[in-house]
Amino acid sequence: MTDVASSGDQQGWRGWIRAFAIAALMLTALLLGFIVALDPYGTRVQAGQPARPLMDLNQRFMYPQIVKSGAFDSAVLGTSTMRLLDPEILSKGLSARFANLGMNAATPWEQSQLAGLFAHRVAAPKLVIWGIDQTWCEADATDEARRLTPRPFPPWLYDDNAWNDWAKQLNFTTLEIALRLAAHRLGLQPQRLRGDGYEVFTPPEATYDLARARFHLYHGQAPDLAPQSPPAAAPAKERASWRFPALAWLEQGLAAFPATTRRLIVLPPVHAGAMPREGSAAWQRFAACKAEITAIAARQKAVVADYAHPSVLTREDSNYWDPAHYRLPIARRIEADLIALGRGEAAPDDPALTVVGAPR
Repeated sequence: MTDVASSGDQQGWRGWIRAFAIAALMLTALLLGFIVALDPYGTRVQAGQPARPLMDLNQRFMYPQIVKSGAFDSAVLGTSTMRLLDPEILSKGLSARFANLGMNAATPWEQSQLAGLFAHRVAAPKLVIWGIDQTWCEADATDEARRLTPRPFPPWLYDDNAWNDWAKQLNFTTLEIALRLAAHRLGLQPQRLRGDGYEVFTPPEATYDLARARFHLYHGQAPDLAPQSPPAAAPAKERASWRFPALAWLEQGLAAFPATTRRLIVLPPVHAGAMPREGSAAWQRFAACKAEITAIAARQKAVVADYAHPSVLTREDSNYWDPAHYRLPIARRIEADLIALGRGEAAPDDPALTVVGAPR
């Protein structure tokens, strides 16, 4: 009797395990089918097809489909220091179709991946505006540990292999975004980012508080913004050791575009307190990095619009929310400058802007 009971128990367990496995497979297939049907990352998007509504704030996952749609022939690249530039204003002023592909805290490597995708997938790129922050000048910027941030990055969305895309999406994050997209389709939820990638991510201008901004700028201790006097002496041996390895990615990225693509490099205006002190050894190293950027621009027939230096723009606290992010009126000012340069006009009469290279 015991053997019979034991045999019955084993059969019962086997049946339960089999039923559980079948149910799990069916649920997995159902969830994957839901994700495939909604396609929240636009993995099926091809040129001539619209991108899906952008339902997540991690631009690393959202922007590839904007590029692959072919709806835009021009792009803003960079980090959040470029994200307030409105593609609609740039498109109207430059007779182009702009997308803003600036990514929060994007590393040079991540920016290079997106630039490469744009160069590869857009039939005739018209104009590229690439914002280059100080991170490009860091000596370890190309180290494996510095290529990514804590934000996930999906290299499979940037390659040409479509077969590896779906397996990567079977996770709770993708399911959540697919559910958001379904809610949007039903009119229950707005899209998170505008279809051209643009978002005003700073607080409403009506809420601006200078005292609060200064707290974020200085954290209770204002730096000395006056030039160091006398300037630091950087020995020749130290200067010879300065390396900016990520700039090789910048040159490769620019070179990937057709000769007909106009290239505009922007050194965005961060607050003066976020830059090395003028005259210091760090400032001299930054100047050497900018000189290398200018040399790359000359080789790649690009124009450099440099706001990254002490000026009335970068020293004025009321222009900023925090050390890295300027306010909307400053964005409108930069857009006007870039439209003039993009049209091939003479350098704008902006005392905060240094232009290197002849517009074309």
